[in-house]
Amino acid sequence: MKLLLDTHIWLWYLFDNPKLSQHLAIAIANPENELWLSPITIWETLLLAKKGKITLSPNPRDWIDNALQIIETREAPLNHAIAILSRQIDCPHEDPADRFIAATAIYYNLHLATVDQNLIDTPSLITMS
Repeated sequence: MKLLLDTHIWLWYLFDNPKLSQHLAIAIANPENELWLSPITIWETLLLAKKGKITLSPNPRDWIDNALQIIETREAPLNHAIAILSRQIDCPHEDPADRFIAATAIYYNLHLATVDQNLIDTPSLITMS
């Protein structure tokens, strides 16, 4: 299965957060699954650190570099088609990061690993929670 990790799922896995379902933890750890990550997730992670909502030690850049080695992922590059699609999808809310992540999953035909109900309720999106 090809999984695009939503930001909170990626962080919950890395921080061993008990909010992550066992189902998703097993799917992420399964070497048969192909894991994908959007650059938007990196951007959102840096914003969370800047706002003091998470701590990335020793510094955000090194933490992200290390995290990208802990969980081997494929980068899901942003492009013009994804930007357009992010405005065309029937997503229940207007959060730009969520719209980009949802559009990325649709564009690359990936299952989105998320527990965000707004994303789960997006009709054209295949989710896993």
